[in-house]
Amino acid sequence: MKSYLRQLRISPKKVRVVAALVRNKSVSEALITLKFVPKRSAPIIAKLIASAAANAENNFKQKPENLIVTKVLVDEGKTLKRGRPVSRGRWHPILKRTSKVTVELAPVAEKKDSSKKSPDKKISAAKKAEPIEKKKVEKEFEKPVEKKIEVKMDRKEKEEAKNSEKDNAGEEEVENLDVTNGTEQPAEKKAEITEEHSKEK
Repeated sequence: MKSYLRQLRISPKKVRVVAALVRNKSVSEALITLKFVPKRSAPIIAKLIASAAANAENNFKQKPENLIVTKVLVDEGKTLKRGRPVSRGRWHPILKRTSKVTVELAPVAEKKDSSKKSPDKKISAAKKAEPIEKKKVEKEFEKPVEKKIEVKMDRKEKEEAKNSEKDNAGEEEVENLDVTNGTEQPAEKKAEITEEHSKEK
């Protein structure tokens, strides 16, 4: 259920303004709106829509009341290159653009079915996206906490190790010092002192 128009001597930029007013409207509503649009392409697009509705009625046995304008495509056609001579032997080009217009109609039932399918897909996509986002958020919150705990544990262990090393070093120093003079003695004198203590006992 289509109708075509080729080599319309209006630039496609100007025709697209009118085409945007008619999309996704019923045939009757589109024809009424185009009556009151003060553009040169408005009556031409109205004829195209009426032609497409007649094709649907004759070829596909569709009622024009149940039809909707689904597509109004405006493409660029051939450009007629003209020009104007100016002073000093120059030439100002004039581009006379043309456009191709295609109108497509569809029944109301098909339009409703397509509109019903789209929200279900959107909802399913949103549901799939929710658990992925939750997992990402959970991972973002979990990782820094674990790192902090590990760092704290490492610091505590380091402090405990330092304290234990200090205690061990202090005990060794006390053993190496002489009880009477408080001075450090060599290993030979230590052995003699230990022998004297054992004899006295």
